[in-house]
Amino acid sequence: MDKVALLQQYIDESNNIVFFGGAGVSTESGIKDFRSIDGLYNEKYDYPPEVMLSRSFFNEHQEEFYKFYKDKLNCLDVEPNITHKYLKKLEDTKKLKAIVTQNIDGLHEKAGSKNVLLLHGTTYKNHCMMCGKEYEASYVFNSSSIPKCSCGGVIKPDVVLYEEPLDEDVVNKTIKAISECDLLIVAGTSLVVYPAASFIGYFKGKHLVIINKDSTSYDRMADLVIHDSLGNIFKQLKS
Repeated sequence: MDKVALLQQYIDESNNIVFFGGAGVSTESGIKDFRSIDGLYNEKYDYPPEVMLSRSFFNEHQEEFYKFYKDKLNCLDVEPNITHKYLKKLEDTKKLKAIVTQNIDGLHEKAGSKNVLLLHGTTYKNHCMMCGKEYEASYVFNSSSIPKCSCGGVIKPDVVLYEEPLDEDVVNKTIKAISECDLLIVAGTSLVVYPAASFIGYFKGKHLVIINKDSTSYDRMADLVIHDSLGNIFKQLKS
């Protein structure tokens, strides 16, 4: 049996599936990942992306932060790809119980998925740091220089920057979903970002599947490893 057929069998036999995804889920929508050869880490800026997307950089260099943020993380006109759409259909069958994502692009929600656990937040929610008023993503991305609230405060995206902790409620829901599922599909992630990658360790179900172009340190733990693009795999699956 080939690998896609085996994955299909796992899906058909499972009633509690969790999908854990990273940047590779969205690259086929035209969003660059961080660590591939043409990813953000290999582009040239005055500072490395992980520095510009840190809380200390946001605090100290807000104009430069927002220049990079608006230039590279604006996904308002980006559309979901076949992986996002497949997962929506799988959720409709009640087999897929949760999507855990490291992405902040909102594409799972745009595809119609409901139970999406946002480990690193989302660009679609923003708040004033002074009064707490909420703002839509379009307001932030279309603002000139640093986006400001009507009260004069600086608006911050509800994304988890480097040096910031993950949301405790999201973490607890992620651990619960992974620990209870019988099939965990990990896709489009190099599994090097912590603590996110560590949540895989809570899986104690039947089958662990890893789909990624490159190998990961968790491959040896998986029942099935597929080194391919997600689009190539998910277009062959039926929900």
